[in-house]
Amino acid sequence: MSKIGILTGGGDCPGLNPVIRAVVRKGFNEGFEVIGIKDGWKGLIENDTVKLDLSSVSGILPKGGTILGTSRTNPYKKEGGVDKVRDNFKALGLDALVAVGGEDTLGVANKLTQDGIPNIVGVPKTIDNDLSATDYTFGFDTALNIAVDCIDRLHTTAESHHRIIVAEVMGRHAGWIAIESGIAGGADIILIPELPIDIEEVCALLKKRHGRGKKFSIVVVAEGAQFKSGTMVLQEEKLDEFGHVRLGGIGERIAVEIEKRTGYETRVSVLGHIQRGGSPSAFDRVLGTRFGVKAVELVKEKKFGRMVSLSGNKIIDVPIQEAVGTLKTVDMELYSIAKEFFG
Repeated sequence: MSKIGILTGGGDCPGLNPVIRAVVRKGFNEGFEVIGIKDGWKGLIENDTVKLDLSSVSGILPKGGTILGTSRTNPYKKEGGVDKVRDNFKALGLDALVAVGGEDTLGVANKLTQDGIPNIVGVPKTIDNDLSATDYTFGFDTALNIAVDCIDRLHTTAESHHRIIVAEVMGRHAGWIAIESGIAGGADIILIPELPIDIEEVCALLKKRHGRGKKFSIVVVAEGAQFKSGTMVLQEEKLDEFGHVRLGGIGERIAVEIEKRTGYETRVSVLGHIQRGGSPSAFDRVLGTRFGVKAVELVKEKKFGRMVSLSGNKIIDVPIQEAVGTLKTVDMELYSIAKEFFG
């Protein structure tokens, strides 16, 4: 019996368990044995695994997070890490590996296909929706709807107290959550990493709105947005194994500047990890399921080095390298639509 390994790496998000469930179910139907690798690439380095069968995945469809655990481990940053991955892949008797993750996890998968483990299939996961070669990644829709719900709630308290409220959402290099939640939530200004923040323009728009008699406003900002000076607000400068700093705090900086320059009482709400938690939306449950089934089909067809992808309403496959080569950033046409409602 052929063996498929599956791991989930990087930040967790709703929809991971539907993918795992689909890989196990489809694998069972195709006669494959499925081995779960714990905590992303860390599990393959340490040979920490669990056998997955139908009972293992029963009831996990609506559950957030991942039953396999995850980490931001990079085998290329661990001494002997790549050798251990190769050795354990062989020791486990794996015929293929399904790697579920975002830019970092799939970036490792892409390198490994050239460094001794060619039998890898990728599944795109990130709430940031910033992977190229797919219209959507699972996890984004759930995070988006959580953000919209929070913005809706902020509207009522902002209006009651006649305040500006800055809502900081996730989005390191791409502002997809910010732009779409801002449009759907009726935000008055949306700030994204793709465009430097002009704080004078922000304040001018808020004054214009107040001049129309609107005594409250909602500003949505992505955590990775920067001022025109190029300043990026960090929680700490320490880098993780993929070279990322921990972001957070841009909302507070903007709130301080707005209140100082306008005199309007301003508060900040950081949505943070609440965007990653909880049950996946119906869209993400269906998308994750379709991705998982397609991943096993690629294994069966021996179409390795490929990633499953959503194109329109069709599930296709593309080279993993194509997905991680460049980030998918916000479409400026969409941003121009949002600007019609600023101020």
